Amino acid sequence: MTTVDLNTVEMVEFTGKEDSSQHCRATFPLIGAHGSKELATVLIELAPGDSLGRHTDSAEELLVVLEGDLTAEVGGEFSSVSKGGIALVPKMAPHNLTNVGNTTARILGVFGGANNIVATFEQEWLPTNSNVVDTALLN
Repeated sequence: MTTVDLNTVEMVEFTGKEDSSQHCRATFPLIGAHGSKELATVLIELAPGDSLGRHTDSAEELLVVLEGDLTAEVGGEFSSVSKGGIALVPKMAPHNLTNVGNTTARILGVFGGANNIVATFEQEWLPTNSNVVDTALLN
């Protein structure tokens, strides 16, 4: 059995190269490198006012809001999603999350049907100087 404690995983800080409001802390608690065969996960933290940045993912994603109040944009549609809420993001649909609350938001993204995911952002991230996140390159 594989287990992960989301309260103790190490997070990495990312900031948009051209837009400092594109800012998050994130990690991939369960991906193919950890033994997953048919899904992958990402844990994201957004401070108040911060945004994840518009991007597409190579697999369908279920966003589970663990804490906070967000505006989710999926394919040009906007919706409020708060603690306990979920949002479905179709494969390759442009999407974004913005923390509209007063506390840090925590979101668990669950990708179905694939253990390695490629996310392509409109803007580059620091410190990676890249707009692509490929979980196949993580270990």
